[in-house]
Amino acid sequence: MTAVTRPRRSVLYMPGSNPRALDKGRSLPCDGIVMDLEDAVAPDAKQAARDAIAAALAAGGYGSREILIRVNGLDTPWGHDDLVFAAGQPAHGIILSKVESGGTVRQAESLLERNGAPDAMGVWCMVETPRGVLAAQEIAASTPRMAGLMLGTNDLAKDLHCLHTPDRMPLMTSFGLCLLAARAHGIAILDGVHADLNDDEGFAAVCRQGRELGFDGKTLIHPKTIAAANAAFSPRAEDIAWARRIAEAHAAAMAEGKGVLQVDGKLVEGLHVAEAQRLVAMADMIRELEGSTT
Repeated sequence: MTAVTRPRRSVLYMPGSNPRALDKGRSLPCDGIVMDLEDAVAPDAKQAARDAIAAALAAGGYGSREILIRVNGLDTPWGHDDLVFAAGQPAHGIILSKVESGGTVRQAESLLERNGAPDAMGVWCMVETPRGVLAAQEIAASTPRMAGLMLGTNDLAKDLHCLHTPDRMPLMTSFGLCLLAARAHGIAILDGVHADLNDDEGFAAVCRQGRELGFDGKTLIHPKTIAAANAAFSPRAEDIAWARRIAEAHAAAMAEGKGVLQVDGKLVEGLHVAEAQRLVAMADMIRELEGSTT
């Protein structure tokens, strides 16, 4: 499963210091869970949070969900110990906060590798400052472990001194630069959280907008928003059906040694086949994920 094929429609932040929340995550229909050691954990609860996360991961039961651990920055008193801890956990990846250069990523990567992190453990970077946006391409290219970018839209809006408008137009330049960086380097990219949990209509609208812009999914702060995010970022049934037809036709053409492919009289090129195969793989993985939550 490649970085952009795995479904990441809904990725939910959970406080690492809350064992009940971590337990509940086993039954929630989200595609991914962020076990948080940073903002959601008080300074005097960092070690307790590590212990709770270790216990939850040792117990397992998260099915096919992607499990990520968000660590504190290396410029904090807890960052070094967080990374040493995360390197030994059965998680899919770690998340670095407020990344502004490739050098920060490589420093964290070196610490992970010195402490035995498996090759499959990915690195995610939160882009939530103007410097981070301007360095998005450098960050995306910084390591083979790079799995994706996450937008920290609230912090970014604060630093930009821009308004939180419903259409999010003040953030469009930042979105575009980060999306270009992610797609140029074949990694995933997730839209930022929607802070107003009472704004169901607004949340649905920004999910639709995020999908239209090209984000792979939405980061979330409450389970009540999972269903809307999954609906917005799921491939449409008609698109999946068309993709399966292209993939099947391509497989048959290859078996017969044909170099030209037509489906319903339409010429299908390599880019169409690649996208069809991605959508089919995505649909199959979504079905597996949904089966693990029933």
